[in-house]
Amino acid sequence: MRIVQGIDAAKATLLRRARLGLGVASPSLLARIKEVFGRELSPEEALAEIIAAVRSRGNAAVLEYTKRLDGVALASLEATRQETQTAYGAVSQELLGALRLAAGRVRSFHEAAMSSYQRPVGELGLLVRPLERVGIYVPGGTASYPSTVLMTVVPAKVAGVEEVVVATPPRPDGTLPAATLVAADIAGVDRLFKVGGAQAIAALALGTESIPRVDKVCGPGNIFVTLAKKQVYGLVDIDGLYGPTETVIVADDSASLTLCAADLLAQAEHDEAASAILIATSVGFAQAVSDEVERQLEGLERGDIARAALEHGGGIAVVESVDEAVDLANHYAPEHLCLMVQDARSYIGRVRHAGGLFIGESSPEALGDYVAGPSHVMPTGGTARFASPLGVAQFLKDTALVALSEAALKELGPAAAAIARAEGLTAHARALELRLGG
Repeated sequence: MRIVQGIDAAKATLLRRARLGLGVASPSLLARIKEVFGRELSPEEALAEIIAAVRSRGNAAVLEYTKRLDGVALASLEATRQETQTAYGAVSQELLGALRLAAGRVRSFHEAAMSSYQRPVGELGLLVRPLERVGIYVPGGTASYPSTVLMTVVPAKVAGVEEVVVATPPRPDGTLPAATLVAADIAGVDRLFKVGGAQAIAALALGTESIPRVDKVCGPGNIFVTLAKKQVYGLVDIDGLYGPTETVIVADDSASLTLCAADLLAQAEHDEAASAILIATSVGFAQAVSDEVERQLEGLERGDIARAALEHGGGIAVVESVDEAVDLANHYAPEHLCLMVQDARSYIGRVRHAGGLFIGESSPEALGDYVAGPSHVMPTGGTARFASPLGVAQFLKDTALVALSEAALKELGPAAAAIARAEGLTAHARALELRLGG
């Protein structure tokens, strides 16, 4: 792994990035767009065509682009109850138990979070209401991500969302993985559609003959999904724009170099654009972890992907102290920040910017991906400076309540009328003065 020394060198190399990875389209992506659309288009132009087609032709456009982009000819868009029942027989009891355990922990975590939204209402207050219908995007296609189903749907259900609609890409034969179907049932999905990509986002935002229009679109996806969410924002709300996944590990010489290497590889195997970075406090430890990463790469099933990710967006920075390391992590604002240092809990207060904070060697980020409790959908690309992980708050909205007494009107009305007249809004002032007897 690449090793750099000092804060300035780390900022200029390992921690320098294009936010969200949305700035420049790769040559392969541009070639694919030209192949599908028959001419050179930017990703934004291609997405605009897809959204316009879904707006005008509904289901027909969704089916057309699923065939053109994914190579899948669907007989129907929506998964049936029979498909779900069949899926239960296709998953192992071990996986079924794991999914139910994960769902229970995620549910418990978000039920506890909901308690902070039970706000008292008096003369002034906030009425907290869940959104009525939410669309969840779950990546899929050749892969299966039942964990993402749980991590996105369960918080919405705990928040009280009336209808949760999930869209996820089908496999080449037009079916959905059994694990995805079972996870959707455990999580309480109301409707499940076998459609992915930009056409899924457009359908959720606009509605079609089969797919209902939602109030908000949530969930991670590839660059087309992320850019599509960006384009439909305003028609619907979105939870955020997610780029490649990223983890920063802060470790001192007390940490296990074996576990540090394993955690870096667990992040790197996601995809070639993943970012796995270690911030160490000595050159010797950094080199030892680098050597261990190389050793563990041998025989790793997704070793080629992990190696490419480490070469592209990985590395090790060496700084003078844990304090410097945490400051550097705050600068980067990673999706995941893991503290593998002595007395790790004492540094919690110093962490200002991270999507998720994982304390000590018994709290690996891989555990958070599946069963810890908080959603694994977290802000990326530096957006942890202002954004939060997906949770019940994303599925709630406030209505300001004003229910003042006549005594409060008498006390506050003259000041309001004076401000209204200063702004030249005399009708406002008159509406107040009539109530004040003026």
